[in-house]
Amino acid sequence: MAKIKKGDLVQVITGAKQERGGDRGKQGKVLEILSERNRIIVEGVNYVTKHTRVGQTQRGTKTGGLETVEAPIHISNVALVDPSTKKPTKVGHRVEEQVKDGVKRNVRVRFAKKSGKDL
Repeated sequence: MAKIKKGDLVQVITGAKQERGGDRGKQGKVLEILSERNRIIVEGVNYVTKHTRVGQTQRGTKTGGLETVEAPIHISNVALVDPSTKKPTKVGHRVEEQVKDGVKRNVRVRFAKKSGKDL
């Protein structure tokens, strides 16, 4: 079961500090997961400049030029953020019993483990 999913709030835990133009410490929402390459795209993190070919739409307006887009970052370089403390934390799974329409089911649920920095 995946520890990080689309829509989760994550924090970058590696790289250059923000004072030096890096992304370490930035938080953002996961936009996309590239599971075959173990990479994710995080909103507002790892911006790159992309050159796109100049074209023309049917209305005659020009498209293309320089765009800034988010590039993928390795999944090991981010940590899930605990919603209650807004600090990075580890993720655990536990099995809970749910009753839905009179039927009991065992469901695996993600939860934020207590981090050592909070103690």
